[in-house]
Parts: sequence; C-alpha cells; structure tokens
Amino acid sequence: MKSDDDLRNQLRRIDGRGYKAYREIRGVFAFPSLTLIIDRVQGDPFAAPSRMRVQLPLDGAGFPPETHATGSRETALCDFLTRRFATAAENRGSRRRGSGKSGLIAIDRPGQEILERTSVLLGEGVLEARFVAGLPARGRTIAGRQAEAMLLEDIPAIVEASLLYESLDHAALVRHIEVNEDADCLRACIGRSGLIAFVADGSVLPRASGVDDRAMTGPRVVPFTSPPSLMHEFELPNRGTIQGMGISAGITLITGGGYHGKSTLLNALERGIYNHIPGDGREFVVSNPSSVKIRAEDRRRIEKVDISPFISNLPFGQDTQAFSTDDASGSTSQAANIMEALEIGAQALFIDEDTSATNFIIRDHRMQELIAKEKEPITPFIDKVAQIFSDCGVSTVLVIGGSGDYFDVAGCVICMDEYIARDCTGDAHAIAERYRAERVAEGGDLFGAFRERIPLPGSFDPSRGRREVKISPKGMHTIAFGTHTIDLAAVEQLVEISQTNAIGDAIHCAVSLMDGQKSLSDVVHSVAARIREHGLDAIGPQPAGDYAAFRPFELAAAINRLRTVRMKQKKI
Repeated sequence: MKSDDDLRNQLRRIDGRGYKAYREIRGVFAFPSLTLIIDRVQGDPFAAPSRMRVQLPLDGAGFPPETHATGSRETALCDFLTRRFATAAENRGSRRRGSGKSGLIAIDRPGQEILERTSVLLGEGVLEARFVAGLPARGRTIAGRQAEAMLLEDIPAIVEASLLYESLDHAALVRHIEVNEDADCLRACIGRSGLIAFVADGSVLPRASGVDDRAMTGPRVVPFTSPPSLMHEFELPNRGTIQGMGISAGITLITGGGYHGKSTLLNALERGIYNHIPGDGREFVVSNPSSVKIRAEDRRRIEKVDISPFISNLPFGQDTQAFSTDDASGSTSQAANIMEALEIGAQALFIDEDTSATNFIIRDHRMQELIAKEKEPITPFIDKVAQIFSDCGVSTVLVIGGSGDYFDVAGCVICMDEYIARDCTGDAHAIAERYRAERVAEGGDLFGAFRERIPLPGSFDPSRGRREVKISPKGMHTIAFGTHTIDLAAVEQLVEISQTNAIGDAIHCAVSLMDGQKSLSDVVHSVAARIREHGLDAIGPQPAGDYAAFRPFELAAAINRLRTVRMKQKKI
C-alpha cells in the first residue's frame, strides 16, 4: 500500500502533463488517520468526476456501539454521516480549481427520507465514505499542486469534520437515530394492529412547494389532529406514547372540498413507506411498506397483463387476459398498474381521482342507461374495490370528491375540512341509505384470477455502441437502458435519483436471474433477497456511492416500462 507522501510525489511528477496521466494515481494510499482509495479516474476534466473512497477504523472514529447496534440505528447513522459529509464538502472542499469539474468534491445528497445508502457504510470494523472528486486541470493539463491541496488537505479536513464522533452535534445524531428507530417500530406496530397507515397528531403534512419537499411553515399551517373515533395509541422505544389517526385495512375514502387537504393527506400516506428526518413534519406518518400508489398513465407500454377483471370485450377481439399495447389509454393503463402491483404483492393501493381515468373510477346510472354493459368494456373500480379486499386481502385508500356512490362500499370516510380531518363514516352511510344508488353493480361476484408473467431475458439489451452495458439515470424519473429510455414519471413513490440509479443496475442484475421460467415476482424478490444478504453493492459491477434502497415494486415498474421487454404468462 502506498503512502500519502507517495501520492504527493506522484501528483508533482505528473503536474503539467496531459489529463489522462491522472490515471497513474489510481490505487490505495495510507494517510496517518485514513485510507484514500481512488477507484476510477475521469478521462477529461469535463467528464463525470472521479470516484473515490475514504476508510477509517470504526473504533478510531469514536462512535459509541449504541449508535449502530441494530440495523435501524446503523441505517440512520450512515444517513446522518452522508448529510454531514455533503455539508462539509460544500463548506470546505468543493471549490473551483480550474476547468470543467475541477475542484468538485461531492457525495450523494439525501432528501427528506432516511434510506439505506451506499454513500457511507459500516463493515468489519471500518467506516467507509464514497464520493466523487473533479481532479483539477488547466484546460486539459493536470494542475498537480491544486490536486495536492485537494486530495491531501481538503479531503482529510472534510473527513475530520463529518466522520468523527467528536466533531458532530451529538444531540442531533441521537435525534436522527431515535426518530428512525421509532418510525420503524411504529410501522411494525400498525401492522400488528390491523392498520395500513397511521398519522401522528401534530404532523405537518403540507410541503413548502411543488419543488420543495420540506415542511411548509407559517401561520396557515394546520398541524394534523386525529378524529377521536379513529384515534390509536402506541408506545415507542424512544419517544414513548404517541397517538394519532389509524387507517384500518379495508376501503377508506378521503373526501372534502377542493383545496381542503385531501391529496395532501394521501401524498403523506404514500410517502409513509419511508422514514423521514427530524423536522420533516412526517416523522410519524407511516404506511404498510407494501402500499402502492396507482394512477392513470396514458401511452405507457403494457406487455401480456391480464386486465380482464376490469376490461373485457374490447373491439376487434383484443385479448384482455394477455393484454399488450404500445400506447395504453388512461383506463387500460390504470387497470394494468393495479394488476402489476397485485402481481408483486401489494397489500394496499393509494388512488387519487385527480390522477385517475374518470371512466375507470365510476360509471353512473344515467350512463349505464345510455350505454348498455355489453357495449362498455370497462368495469369501473367502484365495482371491484370491495372484491380486491375480500378476495385478495388488498386495502384501498381513495381520494374522491366527485362521486358519493363510493359511500356504499367504504368502510371509513374521512372528510378534510380546512386541513382538519373528520370521521364522516356515519353520515356517509346514512346518506347512502337515504339516497339509494340507482346504478347497477357490474363487477360480478368475484374479483377474478390474475396470471403471473415470466420475463424473457433475451428482450433486455443494455448495450450501446461499443459498450456492452450502458445504463444511467437521466434525472429521478428516467433511466437510459442501452439505446432505450425507461420513463418512470408515473412511478410516484420514487423519491431520489440514487434509487433510480440503483434500479437501473438492478434491472441488469435481475436479467441474470431470469431463465424463462421464473416469474417477474420471483425475479424482483430474488434481487431484494440478494440485497438483504449482501447489501446494495450486490447489484452493481463495482463499489458505487450513489445507490439508495428501493422496493421490488419500483424495480418491477421499471422493467414493465422497458419498451423492448417481452413476457409470457405463467400457466395456471
């Protein structure tokens, strides 16, 4: 192993040479208090920055054992350290030192969620941080002295400020760990209590803006308060007693006037599959981890999905038991999205009428009179939602403001009135009894069976040009997979580009598990099992610092949206 002096001498030797000479510094260098590993060197100052790691003994970093004694605490600690490293890099390291990305030092930048990441890891007595650095240049000539200051001064200073226990705000660290641990405990508690979601009293649900996911502040913010009839209480290991609104398994409606907080509540619930940082406002808003947000998605590709519980008798004899299209309508896409979620094991569906196909959500009596059922291929969701629960055990939370017909099937009706939640179940049921619906149920007696699908590995080609594998995210909702683009704009429970980055490589990993016999569900859950056993690094070809945890649902959603993918249905 080389020393820091060796690195200094190498930088001085290549100073002024062409940029590609930086490749000579790849390797492992032992500093007095840390080890610097330079994994990949960029070929140009304008290219993606170089990938590096620092390692230091966990004992030397000084973190008390209780800060990482469990998986929940370790995840929170690593998340906290990632955030502190990012701040320290901005304050000390990331300064312009020449052309292109010269001088950049950056680590994965977390959002409001606490996630398992590969940016900071604990393992075998070592604390490791992974980051990128833009090696300095003048034009395309190596700026060796600037690189020396960057690698030998700035990086150790960033490490000292962000990865040593003595340098951190201990109270903030403990709060971060305890909030994460309590949220994990709370999610387990609601599962044992027959709930699919919980919103703690005092939660702040509105966000600062459509592009700022932090909590809204100011006099107009109304902290959440549970209706007394829906109140539940739990005991958490750190916070102690907590109370709030529980949403039971079954069918729940969220209704109310426009701009009164219906979608805001649903948005908080759909993000409740994740834990949130202290101060987010949603720290104790938790949902069943297998909850899936469903929406219409015009023009998406669908491959061999059995949508017959919702759609049948299409013109020209199209097969809805193995439905395929390159240009789905709103109703067919929403039906496919539900069936795909059920295929992977969803336990709850979150649906907002604002992002749904109207003819998929409801077909009223007058329309039934005008258009006979034999001329209408769509069986609306209202006639299937109860069967999804009774036959499949899958709950639904539905935001609805335009159809009281859903009162007939709802087990709970929550009315939002100026951001205050009220239990209006009794009133809704009384109205349903007083004004009997004239529409005729069209869903039959059973939800209907659905068929698992088997992905064919030959339909995945990640190559581009001379590259056998070229996979990269283009923002949070797009993956470039070879020569094709996967559009994830409608996959609303993705929250970070690092998840998208991981999913891109996870698709390639998933293909290695496909044999033409395993179902899509088996494949994506096998990838999840591999990650649980070996960590997120198991999905990539080399150590990566920009992966964040994702669910099998989002991996399957990405595979389903790859326009080249081919499936066959599993025989029943």
